[in-house]
Amino acid sequence: MKKLVILFLALSLNSCHELQQVVNQLPQGSVALGNDQIAAGLREALDKGIQSQVSKLTKEDGFLKNEAVKILLPEELQKVDKTLRDIGLGSLADEGLKVLNRAAEDAVGEATPIFVDAVKGITFSDAKNILLGSDNAATQYLTSATQTQLYAKFNPVIKNSFSKVGADKIWSNLITKYNNIPLTKKVNPDLTDYVTQEALNGVFTMIAVEEKEIRNDASSRTTDLLRRVFSLQD
Repeated sequence: MKKLVILFLALSLNSCHELQQVVNQLPQGSVALGNDQIAAGLREALDKGIQSQVSKLTKEDGFLKNEAVKILLPEELQKVDKTLRDIGLGSLADEGLKVLNRAAEDAVGEATPIFVDAVKGITFSDAKNILLGSDNAATQYLTSATQTQLYAKFNPVIKNSFSKVGADKIWSNLITKYNNIPLTKKVNPDLTDYVTQEALNGVFTMIAVEEKEIRNDASSRTTDLLRRVFSLQD
């Protein structure tokens, strides 16, 4: 509607100079873009999210000291944590929580190419509606389209990372100590499954952070394609 008003005013002006001034005010994104171009822009935004935000998760404390993605204990293990602290094994409980996050940090570093390939292969059935959707619409689409296959690829990476950072031994020792405490109900949680899911959630959370920045801050659109595509939703 705004564009129609500007064009109407332009046609009403007699001076060529005045006409040029009005035309210069038209948004750069006013040139129509096809679904393929918009989809390419969305893929580039998601890829930028991996480069700018997911890479932060691979550093030491990338999960542990990031409250948005920090992996907490599952409900079943919260009673384990409390019981161990109550009997003076708080340091062991702290170490158990830390190595869960360490395993995720290591695994995301190993699995980043999986996320890059997933973004390259994603097909947007209606890219325009996603572009004009919520601040994390593209990330939500990526999640729904790839989460199952990403889980299957990511799970063995997490399992390997558990061994690599020593989380398997620490948790085996921690759970054994807990199960030996009189009158406690024994636990045997699948921590690989739990951390895999939490790590994936963390990755998608950080991609969404970058998508929101690109949508709301024009300076975050660092390529011509990003500027052209996301100007359409401004």
